[in-house]
Amino acid sequence: MKHNLLVVLGPTATGKTSLAVRLAKEFDGEIISADSRQIYRGMDLGTGKDLDEYVIDNIPVSHHLIDIVDAGYKYNVFEYQRDFVHAFENITSRGKMPVVCGGTGMYLEAVLKGYKLIAVPKDQVFRDELELKTLAELEQILRIYKELHNNSDVETKKRAIRAIEIERYYASNPQIEIEYPEINPLIVGIRFDRETRRNRISLRLKERLQSGMIEEVGNLLKSGVSAEDLIYYGLEYKFLTQYVIGQITYDEMFAGLEIAIHQFAKRQMTWFRRMERNGTNINWLDGYMPLDDKLAHVKELIKD
Repeated sequence: MKHNLLVVLGPTATGKTSLAVRLAKEFDGEIISADSRQIYRGMDLGTGKDLDEYVIDNIPVSHHLIDIVDAGYKYNVFEYQRDFVHAFENITSRGKMPVVCGGTGMYLEAVLKGYKLIAVPKDQVFRDELELKTLAELEQILRIYKELHNNSDVETKKRAIRAIEIERYYASNPQIEIEYPEINPLIVGIRFDRETRRNRISLRLKERLQSGMIEEVGNLLKSGVSAEDLIYYGLEYKFLTQYVIGQITYDEMFAGLEIAIHQFAKRQMTWFRRMERNGTNINWLDGYMPLDDKLAHVKELIKD
């Protein structure tokens, strides 16, 4: 295969895990999660880990970057890229195929584009100087440091200032060596029409509430994770925590959470469309397509 990475992405509640696991089994692969909340231990139902799906014919499919830090920790995209590289190299060194599965656009873009995400310190004085300049002026400054292949770094003044700050740091610290594996991915996405996606989200939310999602949040609070930390993770953990500690009613929790997840899925699709505009080739699959047909379609893409 010319591809050394398979990627299954899409908004929430589209069935990404099922396809990714089948692909891993088909191509002797292992899953690398690209979900910003599935990394936390004890946050299971709210993050949709669906670990039972990682078993086919009673044989487990290995997965990485799930349950790697305790709830309450503030994990970031720099750490994700570092951990992704470790997982990717571990999998490929054993002759297996890495299969990325997830919907966190920032994580996906960081590993697919190979962004340099060394923890560059903030320079507030330098930032204040740049803040006085226009976006066009900032773009010209950034071009002094590097060739711009897309417009993502100069979409806003904030992004442009941070990009300049990073490149300036690299230029003044040439001893920093960034080794990033050469990646040739095949990327497939799963999507449904808007109304179907909304219905699937609402149905899944009801199922998870019935399966003990409220109890999960209660147990996390009892284990010592602060309400503030859980609310920080957003979506299910924000609204369920507010309900458990008595800030909102059950009906307020359900209605607010349902709306928030719908909005989140919309933002995910917006992010993926922006990735496409910036040159990422995503082969979209109709969510209604049976799983076997999805698998066959991906195999044809790989063959071609």
